[in-house]
Amino acid sequence: MVLVQVLKRVGGALALLFVISMLAGALLGQPVGPAYVETGSMAPTISAGDGFIAIPTALAGPIEEGDIVTFDAVNLNGGGLVTHRVVGTTSDGYITRGDANVVTDQDGSEPPVSESQVVAKALAIGDFVVVIPNLGTAVTTMGSLTTTAQEELAVLLGTRAILGGQGLSYILIGFGGIAYALSAYAENTRSTRRRDTSRSAGKINPTLIITILILLLTATLTMSMILPGGVHQFQYVSSESDSAGISVIGQGSNETVSYQVPSNGWIPVIVMIEPASDNVAVSDTELVVPAQTTAETNVTISAPPSTGVYVDAIVEHRYLAFLPREMISGLYRIHPWAPLIAINTVVGAASFIVSTTLVGLDPIRIGRRQRDVPLLVKIRQWLE
Repeated sequence: MVLVQVLKRVGGALALLFVISMLAGALLGQPVGPAYVETGSMAPTISAGDGFIAIPTALAGPIEEGDIVTFDAVNLNGGGLVTHRVVGTTSDGYITRGDANVVTDQDGSEPPVSESQVVAKALAIGDFVVVIPNLGTAVTTMGSLTTTAQEELAVLLGTRAILGGQGLSYILIGFGGIAYALSAYAENTRSTRRRDTSRSAGKINPTLIITILILLLTATLTMSMILPGGVHQFQYVSSESDSAGISVIGQGSNETVSYQVPSNGWIPVIVMIEPASDNVAVSDTELVVPAQTTAETNVTISAPPSTGVYVDAIVEHRYLAFLPREMISGLYRIHPWAPLIAINTVVGAASFIVSTTLVGLDPIRIGRRQRDVPLLVKIRQWLE
C-alpha cells in the first residue's frame, strides 16, 4: 500500500512538472521541456506529431555538429520555430538540415543559423534522441478543442476578450469563482440536511481558493510581460552598393533604424533592450513606456565586409511597473527573470494580504453562528 501511494505521488509530481513545463514553453514563446514537431522533415528520428525534450540553450551547453536544435527560422516554412539537425558550421552560422531532406536549409532561402536564433536543443542520450510518441498529436487536438470552446463561448457572451492565451486565463479565473460559489452552495445544502459531528464538516477552506486565484493572476501578468517581448530579428543583405532602408546595407557600413515599443495596457512598462548579435548596437537600452503610449530607440546594424544575407537580432524584455525602475534595473542585471519573479511575488503577496483581510483564513462553517469572523464573511453567509 505504501509503495502504491509513493508511485501515485511520483506520478502526480511528474504530471505536474510536465504541465508546468508545457505552460512555461507557451509563456516564453519557445520550447521548454516537452515539445513536438509538426512535419515529417526529421523522420525517422522524430516523426510528425511526435515529441522530444527541449533543453533551453542556456542549459544545453555548446552546440556541436550532429545536435538537433530548434531555431527561429527567417524564411523556412514561412518563418517561425523549426527543429532540424546541425550538419555543419561556418563563420556566418550553423548549417542545418532535416533528416528526411536531401538538401540543407541553406541550399534554399534560409541563411546560416546564428547563435541568437537557436532557442533549444533536443535531449539525446548518446546518439539516441528521447522521443515522446504522439505528443504533438495530443497537444494539437487539445489545443483545437480549447480554441473551439473559446470561440463558441465568445459568440455566446458576445465578447472577444476571452479569446487567445489571456482570454483563457480569464476563463480559468471565472471557473475558479464559479467552483467556489458551487462549493459554498453544496456545503450549505448539506448542512441544512444533517448535522455532522465531525470537526471538518460544513466548512469551506478559503486559503485554497485564494491561492488558486492568485496563481491565475500571476500567470496572466507573466503572459502580459513575456509575450510582447522576445527576440526581434533584422534580415538584410550586405551589398556592394547601399540603398534606402535596412533591407540592403553597403558592405562594411552602418544603417540606423527606429525601433518602436508600444504599451497597449493601462500600466506603465519598463523595457530592457539588448543586442543579441555582435553587429547590433542599441542607443537606449532601457525605456519607460507610459500606459497607452509608444516609446522608441535607435538600432544600428553594421554590415559585415563580406557580401551576403545576414540575420542580426535584439532581445526585448518587458516588465510591468509594479516596482521602482531602479529596482527592476538592478534585478535585471542579476538575471532577466529576476524582475518577473519579484513582480509576481509582490503582486501575489499584496493580493493575498487583501484577500485574507477581507475574507480571513479560518475555515468558514456553514449553517452555524460564528464569532470573531470578518464582517464581509458574515454578510456573505447571511445572503446565502
